[in-house]
Amino acid sequence: MNRISLLLVDDHAVVRAGYRQLIATLPHIHIVGESDTAEKACQMYSELKPDVVVMDLSLPGMTGLEAIRRITALDKTAAIMAFSIHDELMYLERALQAGAKGYLTKSCDPCLLLKGIEELARGRSFVDPVMLKKKIEKQRGQVSSDIAQLSAREFDVYGLLIKGKRSKDIAGALFISQKTVANYATQIKLKLGVKTIAELSHLAGNSLHDTKN
Repeated sequence: MNRISLLLVDDHAVVRAGYRQLIATLPHIHIVGESDTAEKACQMYSELKPDVVVMDLSLPGMTGLEAIRRITALDKTAAIMAFSIHDELMYLERALQAGAKGYLTKSCDPCLLLKGIEELARGRSFVDPVMLKKKIEKQRGQVSSDIAQLSAREFDVYGLLIKGKRSKDIAGALFISQKTVANYATQIKLKLGVKTIAELSHLAGNSLHDTKN
């Protein structure tokens, strides 16, 4: 694999030392800089242009989240891995909103950090599997909650739409006009936060899978 330049950002020297020891097991990953503050990290990023940044979120002064925002505002291609003690879903969501391409908790298996660095260097995203599961479960729960808001007739139309039925067939089955079917479809998509029937079917599949587990 091509050489990967890495910037480490953590306010604890002993933690950075642990990173160095772990990363040394992969000779193609080269640490080009270390920072103990977010302010310094932003400056070092501009100077060093590393391929990947491993960023602690809990830093003194400016937070890691703010550093991510500032770096990605200057370079939208910045590959930043948020690496945090926090395993609450809101931290993952805030980090991704700030522009991070990945998120790992410090309790994760060390091999995940190495894999995450490599994935980000390839231009991909990488999220701690435990956190990703939480995010998926939240999304499924939201879909189930939204479906419960559909009226009885909307639910009838919804059930036929996700089976791939055409408007003409739905109209015939429910004894309503195709225009009424179209109106119901619009309301259903608005309530479920989707724009297309394909997205509607995808959400329905996730919801059904969730009820079986």
